[in-house]
Amino acid sequence: MRTCHKRGAFAIGGMAAFIPNRKDPEVTAAALDKVRADKSREAGDGFDGSWVAHPGMVDICREEFDKVLGDKPNQLDRTRDDVSVTADQLLDAASTPGGATSAGLRAAVDVGIRYIASWLSGNGAAAIHNLMEDAATAEISRSQVWQWVRNGTQLDTGDKVTAELVRGVLAEVRGELAAEIKPELLEPAVELFEQVALADEFPDFLTLPAYERIK
Repeated sequence: MRTCHKRGAFAIGGMAAFIPNRKDPEVTAAALDKVRADKSREAGDGFDGSWVAHPGMVDICREEFDKVLGDKPNQLDRTRDDVSVTADQLLDAASTPGGATSAGLRAAVDVGIRYIASWLSGNGAAAIHNLMEDAATAEISRSQVWQWVRNGTQLDTGDKVTAELVRGVLAEVRGELAAEIKPELLEPAVELFEQVALADEFPDFLTLPAYERIK
């Protein structure tokens, strides 16, 4: 935000990926609470606006920003000179909380396959596990797997991430999704995820080989 305002550019907050679920009131209520908290934080931090993944969240976003902005169209006057971030801090990935887990590996494979199958069907945005996902999600998923294999990352279970381990997880996830996703979408999605996650050389974008599979 400070970088944008220093240059007279509007600072737009990140997307709230949480979406309502008409079939599950509890999920919807939790999503609304999370989006409200997220937009309240952004407005309080000095952002000029934000965006959401679902039209049902627009009013909440507007309400939280109106509380802070009032009649003002933006917060360009807030330069946040109190914020100071160095290049070393931006590159300090090791200090990020969390670690590599077996559940994380499975989640990456699951979400990656689900999204690719959706993409191959013609949908560039997909509701997955009550979150709105786009190609960036699948890119992150397969990139994480590729890096873990390349670096021989050890999971919380003690297992080392290898191509063989990933293929085993792929097979398990494929079996679990067989009842949800049509074979003509599931099979190429699994193949494509394996291709871009386990290639010797990191493919620039998963959508490049994916375009070759569109009929």
